[in-house]
Amino acid sequence: MSLDISHDARVNAAQQLYTALGTGDRDALNALLHPDFVGHAADGMPLGMGGEHRGPRAMQTNLWWRIGEHFRVRAQPRHFEGLENGRLMVGGSYLGTARRTGKALDAAFIHILEFAPDGRIAGLRQLTDTAAWHAALDGPVPLETIEYTVHGGIATVCLNRPDVRNAIDLRMGQETLEVARRIAADDTVRAVLICGNGPALTVGGDIGYFLDGRSEAFGDLFRKMTDPFHQGFEILSRVHAPIIAAAHGVVAGGGLGYVYAADLVLAAEGTRFVTAFAGIGLSGDGGGTWHLPRLIGPRRAAQAYLRNWPITDTEALDWGLINEIVPADELRDRATALATQLANGPTAAFGRMRQLLRESWGNDLPAQFAAESRGIKFTGDSADAAVAIAAFANKHTPEFIGR
Repeated sequence: MSLDISHDARVNAAQQLYTALGTGDRDALNALLHPDFVGHAADGMPLGMGGEHRGPRAMQTNLWWRIGEHFRVRAQPRHFEGLENGRLMVGGSYLGTARRTGKALDAAFIHILEFAPDGRIAGLRQLTDTAAWHAALDGPVPLETIEYTVHGGIATVCLNRPDVRNAIDLRMGQETLEVARRIAADDTVRAVLICGNGPALTVGGDIGYFLDGRSEAFGDLFRKMTDPFHQGFEILSRVHAPIIAAAHGVVAGGGLGYVYAADLVLAAEGTRFVTAFAGIGLSGDGGGTWHLPRLIGPRRAAQAYLRNWPITDTEALDWGLINEIVPADELRDRATALATQLANGPTAAFGRMRQLLRESWGNDLPAQFAAESRGIKFTGDSADAAVAIAAFANKHTPEFIGR
């Protein structure tokens, strides 16, 4: 394999590959792939798609076209990184739905591409979340602990175990992942509202559930619960639609993850935020050890965790954990109004803003400048930008379509 192919040429070839796969362009694929191409699909892929596929035809027939038979899906790359020996690593997600079940697919991937001396792609090694592929084929998970609706572009995710103050059990963790996948696969969603029925948004883990007839060690149960729970939040971090959370009562433990998932948070007067993990001898989940130091500072986050220190509504506002305190009887209406406002905004631009803000934590300034240049090119080509710029010039209010 040649090391003389420039990074830009490799990225361009990879982008052409994803475009050809998205449109099913056989001629373009045959031109991009070297005759000695070897593909390695992730072991554990459903429908016998995993393993080695030798030659462009085998890769197309046994993996790519089989995916197309059973899924409406696109591979959406997000970052490209050069590796030694002229290889290219591409990270992104497969986004779409299973044809039979209609269930959402959101599976992260890493592709390692190798190149022949003539610049064609000579190899592709796929790593992906195979469990997400199987889950999409198994049919939708019925919702019992979360009320989920989509209306007027707003996806409302309402925790619905009011008798136990929306305490989180395994079922709610699994349903959090389910609704996140539905949101990611639904192009009509332009804003997300997270709320809770009953006296609290959520008090965190359901202690009664932990103790009720458990035959397994707590650690194994917690790992089983947090895997789908965390995957759901990871998916929500990547959707285009902005997310609003309406917090009330006590928001505790892993339930704080619903607050961290939001871009904007309204809290009812008197709301308290408590990590709660030290009180039951646990280290924490829901993304708090990543989010909380960044939101309120490392010293305050350490106190919240190590001393189990409650954060009041006014402290949460002053420290940046929430955006606004509202009267309790106005919370849901105010949050819905905010979600409506955002649902009528430039969804593609919101999505790129969310990505830029999220990725800024891992970028130096030159990398962030480069990301902003790519983002403004992408959003500058959108229908919403064209409408808004014309409306601004004519002193009109733009009507965004979310594209």
